Amino acid sequence: MSVARGWQFFMHPGPTNIPHRVLQAMQRPAVDFTGPEFVALRDRSLERLKGVLKTRQGFVIAYAASGHGAWDASIANLFSPGDKVLVCQAGFFSENWAATARQYGLEVEVVAAPDRRAIDPNAVAERLAADTAHTIKAVLLVQNETATGIRHPVAEVRAAMNRVRHPALYLVDTISSLASYDFRMDEWGVDLVVGGSQKGLMMPPGMSFTAINARAWEASQKARNPRRYWDWRGMVEGGRQVRFCGTAPIPYFYGLEAALDMIEEEGLENVFARHRRLAQATRACVRAWSHGGGPEIYSLDPEAASDSLTAVLTPAGHDADRVRAIAAERYSVALGRGLGALQGRVFRIGHMGDLNKPMLLGALGAIELALAEAGMPHARGGVEAAMDALRAPVAVRKAAIAA
Repeated sequence: MSVARGWQFFMHPGPTNIPHRVLQAMQRPAVDFTGPEFVALRDRSLERLKGVLKTRQGFVIAYAASGHGAWDASIANLFSPGDKVLVCQAGFFSENWAATARQYGLEVEVVAAPDRRAIDPNAVAERLAADTAHTIKAVLLVQNETATGIRHPVAEVRAAMNRVRHPALYLVDTISSLASYDFRMDEWGVDLVVGGSQKGLMMPPGMSFTAINARAWEASQKARNPRRYWDWRGMVEGGRQVRFCGTAPIPYFYGLEAALDMIEEEGLENVFARHRRLAQATRACVRAWSHGGGPEIYSLDPEAASDSLTAVLTPAGHDADRVRAIAAERYSVALGRGLGALQGRVFRIGHMGDLNKPMLLGALGAIELALAEAGMPHARGGVEAAMDALRAPVAVRKAAIAA
């Protein structure tokens, strides 16, 4: 009988590894969430989170909810039944955000990304330019599509909106990109940001937030969608959150403070560089496996490949979930599954949050073993390619410095 020893290599693209420091911060008795100690923590943590979002103008509203709750909050607060929104559809999560909008009675138009590529900002501009009556109230974009491992061009889409002078609000989901690579709310002209606790912020699932600017706040005062749990009007006073609908997610604020301490101690730009290096190593590994008809990186555009995770497309006729099962059962490596139309076709390697080089190399070695045991075509030497990538100087992503 096989007995598991050591620890599981948790390589999911969310939730991610939770540092002991965050876990310890969250393990504490209940406190009065209306008392001065917690109120000070709440205000301090939400203000510090603005630094990760790179905003001075906006303010953050937190919820006891997953990221899906923050999607709900964005639609409930900003729109009225019958309003039209334009969704940049690029995978499972953007499709689900669109489904949320439809459930609230919104009319959803779609700009679809080319297969295995990022959203084309020119396609967004073309659709908005045709909307001469300005019936489209908002553009919705997921910065990092967790299902596909593709990064979408936030700044470039805003530039396209500006080019055609369309007044639509700009909503961006950063759930699997925030604190993993660059996001600039003010500079990129984002009106509302959706975020969650369980990925780059290195916390358990269960806390989400929206960051909004003055345009979004003004729109929320006129919106007629039904809202209760998500209603900003009962939560915000004087440009900051002062209450919750029900009990505050108390332990999460202590965890958030510890996570922000860790991010600030490492330095936000150094966090980005670490994620970039781990992503480069993972992609080098998968490219090595791909020779001879092996699995390949799902993103066809190297510049659009995510620094948070890599979605690996398996050869036709081979089951990605078989690789996942072998990796988990025999080697204690947990990988993300394919979602929606990609189930069984891809497995996903998360490389965000509390992760370092040896953790990544160990996981990649186990995946290479799993590929062989699953009978999946692949070239050997993926781990060596990853090691070579880790030795090389860090390449700077063009989009990160374009603005």
